[in-house]
Amino acid sequence: MPTTRKENLQFGMMMCLGMVIVMTFYNLVMNGAGGPIHVKEILIELVIGFIIALLIEICIVGPCAKKIVFALPFDKSKKVNMIIAMATTMVIGMVFFMSFYGMAMMYLHNGLHGDSFVTIYFSVFIKNFIMAYPLQLIIMGPLVRFIFGKFVLKNKGVNVA
Repeated sequence: MPTTRKENLQFGMMMCLGMVIVMTFYNLVMNGAGGPIHVKEILIELVIGFIIALLIEICIVGPCAKKIVFALPFDKSKKVNMIIAMATTMVIGMVFFMSFYGMAMMYLHNGLHGDSFVTIYFSVFIKNFIMAYPLQLIIMGPLVRFIFGKFVLKNKGVNVA
C-alpha cells in the first residue's frame, strides 16, 4: 500500500496508534491494574507506548520484517500472501519488543511477583501474541488499509509533466 517514505510513516503511525490503544487496554485488563488508574495515567501510557512502538516499528521491526518477507519462498504476486506474511512478521517482532514495555508497566503498577523474569516475559509474550495477531489480521490491518486508501492515497495528487 504505502509507496513512499512519507506514506510508510503515515501508515505505520496509523497502525501503531490503533494497536497501542487496543493492546494497552488489553494489558490493563489482563494484568490487573492493582487498583484504580486515573485517566491521566492511561493517557501517559498510551503516548509513551505509541512513541516506543513507532520507533521500534520504524527502526527495527519494519525493515527486518520486509527483508524476511521478501526472502521467504512464496507467491508474492498475490496481495493476500504479502499481507499475511507482513502482518505475521510484524506482529511477532512488535510483540517481542513491546512485551518488555508491558513488563515495565506491570512492574510500575504492581510489581513483578513470583516467577523468574524469563517465565514472566514468556507469559506476557504469549498473551500479547494471542491478542495482537488476530487483532492485526481481522480488525486493525483491514481498518487501517481502508482508512489509508480512503484518506491518504485519495488525496495523493498526480503530477502530469
